[in-house]
Amino acid sequence: MKEIDIIAQLSTLKDTDYRNTLAIATIIELLVEKKIITRQEFSRKSYFLDQLTLEEIKQYRAGM
Repeated sequence: MKEIDIIAQLSTLKDTDYRNTLAIATIIELLVEKKIITRQEFSRKSYFLDQLTLEEIKQYRAGM
C-alpha cells in the first residue's frame, strides 16, 4: 500500500512541477514579448543567481 502512496505522490509532484515550469516559462515569454527584458538579460541573471551560494543569496536579497 505504501508503494501506491509513493507513486501517487510522485505523480502529483510531477504535475505540480510541470505547472510551475509552464507558469515560469509563460511569464518569461510575456516579459520578452513586451520588451521588458531580453533573453540575454534573463540568461545573464539566471547564470549569476545559479552561481551564488545560499549565504550570498541572503545577502543579495537583503541589499535589494
